[in-house]
Order: sequence, then C-alpha cells, then structure tokens
Amino acid sequence: MSLTAQNHRIPLNDGNSIPLIGLGTYSTPRTTDKDACYRAVKIAIDVGYRHFDGAWIYGNEEEIGRAFQEKIADGTVSRDDIYYCGKLWNTFHPPEMVQPFLEKNLKLLNFDYIDLYIIELPLAFKPGDVMYPRDENGKYLYHPTDLCATWEALELCKDAGLVKSIGVSNFNRRQLEQILNKPGLKYKPAVNQVECHPYFTQSKLKAFCESHDIVIVGYSPLGTCRDPLWVNIKIPSLLEDPVLNCVAAKYKKTSAQVALRYQIQRNVVVIPKSFNPERIQLNFEIFDFYLTDEEMKTIDALNKNKRYVELLMWNDHPEYPFNDDY
Repeated sequence: MSLTAQNHRIPLNDGNSIPLIGLGTYSTPRTTDKDACYRAVKIAIDVGYRHFDGAWIYGNEEEIGRAFQEKIADGTVSRDDIYYCGKLWNTFHPPEMVQPFLEKNLKLLNFDYIDLYIIELPLAFKPGDVMYPRDENGKYLYHPTDLCATWEALELCKDAGLVKSIGVSNFNRRQLEQILNKPGLKYKPAVNQVECHPYFTQSKLKAFCESHDIVIVGYSPLGTCRDPLWVNIKIPSLLEDPVLNCVAAKYKKTSAQVALRYQIQRNVVVIPKSFNPERIQLNFEIFDFYLTDEEMKTIDALNKNKRYVELLMWNDHPEYPFNDDY
C-alpha cells in the first residue's frame, strides 16, 4: 500500500479504518497554557492531520471540540474527515457508568459520535467523579473491575451509534484474551493502544494482536518528555540515538521523522504529541521517504524492552506492572 499525506488509513477489524498518524493531545493544567491544545489542533488540521487522540482526563476535550467545530465551520474539513479517539477513564468502569460518561465526552466535543473509544487502562479506581481517589492516608483507592462487563457496555454504545469503533489501551495478552474469549462476544477490540517506539517495540504483543486483527496504536512514539514525575529518565533520550540520527542524515530528515516512519512501515499507528507548530508540521512529513529492509532491521535491534512511561499511581496495585512486552 502506498502511503501519502492525503491517504494513510489502514483497515480495522470492524470495517472502519484509522489514519496511521494522529496528533496526541496529552496535557495537564500544571504544565499547559489554556487554549494551547485548541491552537495546536487547528494548526494540525491545516497541516493535514485528520486523526486526533484525546481523553477526558487530559482536561482539554472542550478545546479540541471548539477547534474541530471552527475548522468544520470554515470549510477546511467535514465531520467525516475528522477521526477522534476518546478514552474511558478508570473511575467509570462499572457498566452502568460507561454510556453516561461517554455522553459527557460527546457533549464536551459537541459531537454526535466518537470514531474510536477505548478503555484507557485494564485497572480501575474507586468509581465516581474524583479523578484520582485517595484515602485519608493519601493512598490511591483501587477497585475491582470486570473487564468483560465494561466491554459489553462499550458494545452497547457501538450498537447505539455513539461510537464507530471500540478498543482498549495498555492491555497485555492475558487481558486481551479475557475479552476475546468472552462468551457472546459481539465485537473484538479494534485497537490496543500501548507505549511503542524503537526502544520498546512490543514485538510479541504486536504479533499477538495482529493474529487477532487488532491494530497497535503506539503512544510516546518519540520516547516522551523528560518529566521525572512520570517518566523513567534513566533510559536515554530516543531522539538522541546515534543510529536514528545516522539514518536521518541519509534522508535529510530528523531522528523523530525516522522513528515515526519506522512505525508506520510496521503498520503501527503513531500519535506523537506536540503543541509546537514547527514540530507538528515536521512530524507529519513522513510520507516522502521509505526505510529499506536493512534499515528497518537495524532500528528493530535498538529495542531495549524498556518503557519510558511509569504509571506510578498503580505501584501498589497487585496487577501492576501489567503490560510488559507480552
């Protein structure tokens, strides 16, 4: 398949399709200016992005929705052009809470449907509106979760036309098998969104997912920021890797562009996050060169099987860490 800036969708197992590159919109009020995401989404649409990855927990779905509506109103795009992925937060796993929470997302976005809706994590906090519930001693309040029951609630949302595709995030093989082996399964997960980059290639999990026609969506495809609050900064910066930079020099590209091109040639969807206009543009310029088989193998060999993202809030949970390579 020839990939271009205008046509780079790949099929999902439910008959829908997903663009191979999207704009990640992760942010926190602690570090992000108000309307930074709004401005970035508008810039990205003008650059050519049509896929946007978001979540209620990021606190910016209203900004994303406002940007979408303005670019639809000025004729740049139609709603059908836009592909938005939203996420079910960990305090809303009980089946009766799933659709009301999704409807909250839809209201923020001012949309009638979401293209892809995924369970953000296979673990759960105490249900309710408190994002990160803790006890009087400051310990996180975990809660048992029935992933199959939550999945059935998502299937109902798909049947109701509120979402086009449903999937999961940060699931390992065992957790995926819980869904895949569920009696009466109506829809398989369309995607599994996990950390994935040349230092953490997820080769075994990718092969398992592909055997079930589940697409891998790779977050942190460029490594990630160096925030010690949630990043393992002991791992070297991916973008400073000499191999990636050597390949980049050959093609007059950046190491980031090579890392992204590597993934889309593996049929891994990438969602690099940036609110920087120049980087938003550069990250999208990955359709005018092609890595050779030898270069792909060389980058494969960079795998350290180590993740940057440390979900420290789950450290005391009996099932964490839950998504090592397989």
